Amino acid sequence: MLSSQTKDLVTTETMKKLRAWGLYIDHVLEADDATFNSLIRETRWHQKKVEYIKQTSQILKDKYDYDIPPTVDGLKQLPGVGTKMAMLAMLCCWKKCAGISVDVHVHRISNRLKWAHTKTPEATRIELEGWLPKEYWPRINQMLVGFGQMMCLPVHPRCSQCPVKDLCPSAEMSKREKELRKKYC
Repeated sequence: MLSSQTKDLVTTETMKKLRAWGLYIDHVLEADDATFNSLIRETRWHQKKVEYIKQTSQILKDKYDYDIPPTVDGLKQLPGVGTKMAMLAMLCCWKKCAGISVDVHVHRISNRLKWAHTKTPEATRIELEGWLPKEYWPRINQMLVGFGQMMCLPVHPRCSQCPVKDLCPSAEMSKREKELRKKYC
C-alpha cells in the first residue's frame, strides 16, 4: 500500500522506519493515527494510507488470523488494494501468478511498443493477457517497471540510448537517425 504513487526509494526508506518501529498488526492497531502518520509521511497520500493500513490490519486480524487473503478477490476486498496490488501480492506472497500486474510504466511501455492500444492500465492488463503467453506474465511487470523508471520515461524518454529503439514504433529519433532509417530500412 505504501508504494502506490510513491517513488521506490521513498517506499524503501519508509519500510525501514516501520520495521525499526515494529511493524506488526497489533502494533499498528495500537498506534494512534498521528504516530503512524509520522512514520509514513514521506509517501504520497500518507493520511489516506494510514486509514487503509489500520482498517486492513483490523480485517487481517479478525478475518484472516493475521495472514492475508489467498485470492485476488479476497485481496481486492481490503481497503486501498486494487487489481495491480492484488496480482503482485499473489505472486510475491503465494507464488501464484493470477494475471499481469499493470502499473503506469507497464501501461505506457506496452502502448508505446504497440503491444496494447488502450487508455487505462486495467484495459492494458486485459489486452496483454489476451495474447502474451502465460509463462511471461510473472516477469513482465518487473522487467518493464524498472525500464520505465530509468529509460522509457513518461516525458522525454531516453530513446537515443534505448536498447530496443530500433524495434520501438514510438521511438523518438533525431533528424539524422530518421534519415538513416529511411535510407537503409
